[in-house]
This record gives sequence, C-alpha cells and structure tokens, in this order.
Amino acid sequence: MKQIITYLLATILLIACSSKKDRETSIEVLNKEILYIKKMKKIITTVKAPEPIGPYNQAVLAGNTLYTSGQIAFNPETGELVLDNIQAETRQVMENLKQVLLAADMTFENVVKTSIFISDMHNFSEINTVYGAYFNNENAPARETVEVANLPKFVNVEISAIAIK
Repeated sequence: MKQIITYLLATILLIACSSKKDRETSIEVLNKEILYIKKMKKIITTVKAPEPIGPYNQAVLAGNTLYTSGQIAFNPETGELVLDNIQAETRQVMENLKQVLLAADMTFENVVKTSIFISDMHNFSEINTVYGAYFNNENAPARETVEVANLPKFVNVEISAIAIK
C-alpha cells in the first residue's frame, strides 16, 4: 500500500510540473489508477453473520487477501449472544467466521492467520478444541492467542482471520 501511495504522490507531482496537454493525459492516467485501487478493496458483508456493532465491516477483500473483523458469539438469526458455555460460545464465533469466509467465496482452507482474544487463559484448552475442529492439522493457519482484560459485550472469546484466495 505504501508503494501505491508513493506512486500516486509522484504522479500528482509530475502532473503539477507538466504542460497542459501532458497534465490532461496524466490526470486521465491518475484517474484510472485510482479506479484500479478502489477495485482492489471490496467490502464483504453477509446477513449470515452478525452485523457490525460499530464503524467497521465484517471483512475487507484487498486484492486476493481477506481481512475479517473479530467475530464474537452473536447469533445472527436472533441477535442474542450465545454464552451458554465456552464451547458453545466458541462454536458460534467459528460459525460466524465461516459465514464471512463463505461470503468472500472462501473457506477455512484459505485462512493463513488467526488471532484469538480470550478473557481467561484457563479457557484455552476448551476454546482450542472447538477451534481445532474447523482446521486440519496439515494446513492449519498461523495463530496467536492473547488473554485480554475485556472484550466487546464482555464476551469470553473473539477471533479474526486473514485468508488468501
């Protein structure tokens, strides 16, 4: 992205320093480049996963890379949190993540990195068991698991992912 911004700034400087005819041609080229960049970023949404509860999207597809927002255990059909137990909560989180991936024509096979945020590291084993059921060990993604003081809506687990087509 830095390269694209640098390129655009250089193009703008060239336009400013060029003749009127060259400037018109350069502006056309710049407009095409901006349009290309806008096409590179696509917002991914689905009604099969919870709606965002703030100023963000469920996922953004940039080129062939998908960046998902963190998913928590909202049941998208009822709008209620699934907090019966840590396994049910984690399963709902993973199902929400699955639906976001599917909306981008991807699956857990495409995931290359996940971030897991949990409120209590004592729940790690149970979370890990549910999480592991969605990946096969041969191509499981890179991952970090971090204990945090609080999560949105005071849930126990939040998971985000990066996937590549």
